[in-house]
Amino acid sequence: MKIKSQKDFWSGLMFMAFGIAFAWGATNYTIGEGARMGPGYFPLMLGILLTIIGLFVTFEALVVETEDGEPIGKFAWKPLFFIIGSNLIFGILLAGLPKIGIPAMGLIVGIYALTFVAALAGEEFKAKEVAILATVLAVGSYLAFIVLLKLQFPVWPSFITG
Repeated sequence: MKIKSQKDFWSGLMFMAFGIAFAWGATNYTIGEGARMGPGYFPLMLGILLTIIGLFVTFEALVVETEDGEPIGKFAWKPLFFIIGSNLIFGILLAGLPKIGIPAMGLIVGIYALTFVAALAGEEFKAKEVAILATVLAVGSYLAFIVLLKLQFPVWPSFITG
């Protein structure tokens, strides 16, 4: 059978791999049932759903004809580096790394850093737009996690709050 869309074929396989991994990992926890869900219920259902989506996308890549076969292009290293890096920076700034002397900078500083570093992954960088986005994300995160959910983690840098 000929692959008619390389992008869809490999995307479908990726969905299936992650779905199977989630479902398999969920079996280490109590699954429960619909009315009394255990900690493994959601990852199991997510894994099953991802696997089904992967099967559908892979099947479609083998059946639906595309004009040029949709070949896979070159690997996008720059976005990958900046997106993963922004998440690592956010985690480090949120809680700090006491073992190497980096203090906790809190949620607000972490979100600003995450937004600015992640914005470098794109084709163009507009500081004003990124600053507006970071402010909206910081305010929204503060309202959602601190005010509404009452989660307990640092909001501001530890040297400011004491």
